[in-house]
Amino acid sequence: MLVLENVELYFESAIILRGNRVMSMELTNRSRYLVIIDKIKQDIEQGILQQGEQLPSEYNLAKTLGVSRTTLREALRILEEENIVIRRHGIGTFINKKPIFHSGIEELTSVTDMIIKEGKKPGTSLLFSDYAEPIDEDRKELKLGSKELVYLVKRVRTADDKPMVYCIDKIPSSLIPPGSKLTTESIFSFIEDTASVSISYATAVIETIGYHDEISEILECEQGTPLLVLKQTHYDLNDQPVLYSINFFRADTFSFSVFRKRVKL
Repeated sequence: MLVLENVELYFESAIILRGNRVMSMELTNRSRYLVIIDKIKQDIEQGILQQGEQLPSEYNLAKTLGVSRTTLREALRILEEENIVIRRHGIGTFINKKPIFHSGIEELTSVTDMIIKEGKKPGTSLLFSDYAEPIDEDRKELKLGSKELVYLVKRVRTADDKPMVYCIDKIPSSLIPPGSKLTTESIFSFIEDTASVSISYATAVIETIGYHDEISEILECEQGTPLLVLKQTHYDLNDQPVLYSINFFRADTFSFSVFRKRVKL
């Protein structure tokens, strides 16, 4: 039995039918799940499998590829780890959408600049702009006085008129004169023009959340699409906190990276 399995591993071939395409795949001495991984990646590169497309059920896909469901599951597990597919419980497996926007988190870049960098037109839908009572988190991050308010701005940022980011920005009320109105795309420019304050650096935390009933609907996310949450406290040249931002990014559209350098002790 062992001999037969080894022979299969070297010489088995699967005939894959997709529309009018007939493709032959030879299984060599490589592990079968690795061959399946390469096949799916190749189909994505050639446009046979499209971003966001749902794969057939495990039973049908394993049958089409000529492998066991155990082998297929191992291939899908690794593809999910590589962020090439996404498995949604109770729904199925989908080809993951590649993020359109990418930024190194070590770079302090505004959403406006990120959108322009990708050759798209930035836009803003202003939902709220006024003074408001801060919550405990605001007081801590902005070092507010006991009775100090925040200037609260809620916006949806768009790229070529498509919603991409839900932004919540909070500025100490002492920096924003009464009657001030947000008229620019960039919150950084608004602070510099209104408060004569230059933002020097920021501390950041990235979190992920699942589907959010309100925000995900505003961003037109598909059911099950997670959100990246970027929380940042921005400081001026005197190391004073001047802006606390909570931005919700579509995880299928944005990605962030960080440069890490090894430090020898």
